Amino acid sequence: MSEPSPYLELGYVSRAHGLGGELAIRAFDPSSDTLDSVDRVLVRPKAGPERVLELESLRPTPKESIVALVGVDTREEAEALVGSAVFVFREDLEAPEEGEFFQGDLVGLEAFDEAGLRLGRVEEIWNTGEVPNLVIRGEGLPELVVPFADEFVPEVSLEKGRLTVRPPRFDEDP
Repeated sequence: MSEPSPYLELGYVSRAHGLGGELAIRAFDPSSDTLDSVDRVLVRPKAGPERVLELESLRPTPKESIVALVGVDTREEAEALVGSAVFVFREDLEAPEEGEFFQGDLVGLEAFDEAGLRLGRVEEIWNTGEVPNLVIRGEGLPELVVPFADEFVPEVSLEKGRLTVRPPRFDEDP
């Protein structure tokens, strides 16, 4: 697998906030406090050039973070960034502990069952409960949603670009 990207996708700009250029950034992981620990973000709009912007201020709310970015001073400038992907720089973050992973590094890994049968590729991560869920899709294969817990994902190899999955089984008998 190739070298990891120098940045990790954190979330997206969900809306403009107020008249002074503030933005609401919604993280993919609602419990993430990553924005609290960085001084800059990379903002990649759907149209136009990406920009590295310094954080001027941050106010967390239950669903998103309200941020002021240096150089975004008006509501119009903020509205132009709505829908943009927001990335943090890997070098600005503490490395994960042994057996832990940045969620962004899991997207794109090939998923195999314990017998070596390909199940698809991790396309998304849903954070809807206590543990994130990997969404695995493959052409002509059923979509799988697998909790990212040792019981269901016993092995992850970023170097090989793959992970081993034990899909949840749902017995039809009570």
